[in-house]
Amino acid sequence: MLQAQIFIDLEETIGDQSLEDYIMQFLAEHHILGATSFRGHSGFGKNHRIKRPSELFSFDEPPAMILFIDEEEKVRHVVGLLRKHMKGGFITVHPIEKL
Repeated sequence: MLQAQIFIDLEETIGDQSLEDYIMQFLAEHHILGATSFRGHSGFGKNHRIKRPSELFSFDEPPAMILFIDEEEKVRHVVGLLRKHMKGGFITVHPIEKL
């Protein structure tokens, strides 16, 4: 089994749909075993500027992570397909043991 983590900004879009909704729908349509979306309290990317969207008067984009799991071949296939549609974001994969 493989776990993938996709790191995005919640304000990113694909067309008129949020990137988060697009990814979750994409994973459901590809019959991924399970997926969960998490909203971050703070975070930073390659520019190392810490974003804190929860602070008063902050205009920072909220960070988010979508985690999903399935068999290794399926995860790698879906990640490859997603990469064709996503401009930004950061994807990692990790082997996991199902107990």
